[in-house]
Amino acid sequence: MSFIDRFFPTSSDIAMDLGTANTVVYVRGKGIVLAEPSVVAIQRTGGIERVLAVGDDAKLMMGKTPDDIRAIRPLRNGVISDLEVAEQMIKSFIAKAQGGRSRLLSSPEIVICVPSGSTAVERRAIRDAAGNAGARRVYLIDEPMAAAIGADLPVTNPVGSLIVDIGGGTTEVGVISVGGLHLSNSIRIGGDQLDDAIVSQIRRCRNLLIGESTAERVKHEIGSAVFPGDGVGRRCVIKGRDMVRGVPHEIEVTQAEIAEALAEPLSQIVQVVRAALESTAPEIAADIVESGIVMAGGGALLDGICTLLSEQTGLPVIVADDPLNCTALGAGRTLEDTAYAGVLHAS
Repeated sequence: MSFIDRFFPTSSDIAMDLGTANTVVYVRGKGIVLAEPSVVAIQRTGGIERVLAVGDDAKLMMGKTPDDIRAIRPLRNGVISDLEVAEQMIKSFIAKAQGGRSRLLSSPEIVICVPSGSTAVERRAIRDAAGNAGARRVYLIDEPMAAAIGADLPVTNPVGSLIVDIGGGTTEVGVISVGGLHLSNSIRIGGDQLDDAIVSQIRRCRNLLIGESTAERVKHEIGSAVFPGDGVGRRCVIKGRDMVRGVPHEIEVTQAEIAEALAEPLSQIVQVVRAALESTAPEIAADIVESGIVMAGGGALLDGICTLLSEQTGLPVIVADDPLNCTALGAGRTLEDTAYAGVLHAS
């Protein structure tokens, strides 16, 4: 880095894992600088809307706002559902990532991760949102490829690798070899759908209505992809509204109950992985037998998920180092290493 670049920076290129649940931002030369919920709080006053909070502060408001404030997730299933709010969120995250130096910096180039199954319209929406938020140029990278690079898989070598990235809104399965996606499968099931399954199970079986944040906490504390050996497992106290009496109430739920709730969405994830394996070329399949399945994303941290996948596929399953930031790290490396230039899709 030159003296001028060090003390008078002119740009700060960014890689962004723009997720349904969380957004992780990587800055060239610095690494991961930000990881916050993909939530925006909007206040409407006199017919005029303004952004009240973004990220951590906005998530604290979810489910607790008065009528004039809305806490919004502008992405659903990994793609933009509200373009204007997404622009505001991206602009805020760019400013945070640049540490308030945005006036000193030229517009950054941005690499953004997108689901491999997203449509051309959905990809255009992401490009437009980033461009309107101030990006000089926008590149897209398929999430499985970014996750594989972040997991240090030999993506540019003639060796087959299989990555499973379970995010907030989608699960991405990618078979990668020689710098490209040999095949990819995407299913719109991720952490949000696991939370929804917990909400539905508690409402149906225990007559208690709980919120999204409570379901997420339960998933983290006692969620499991496999049933506990003693048929009960760990316990957790949750609070919500009794649907029969209509009053606040608290109950104790078991790990077995939560495992039952998660069984159906997890079975769909397993089916997608098996479908990818069944479509893989024989030589690449031989490599995967040796290297196994690598998992990334927040869903990789679910207790027992590796055991479930290993039992259903007969392959070894490992979790990547730093699975939560793995995809953003991989996207960031494309900014700094020209060997990965071929995996980017220019706007």
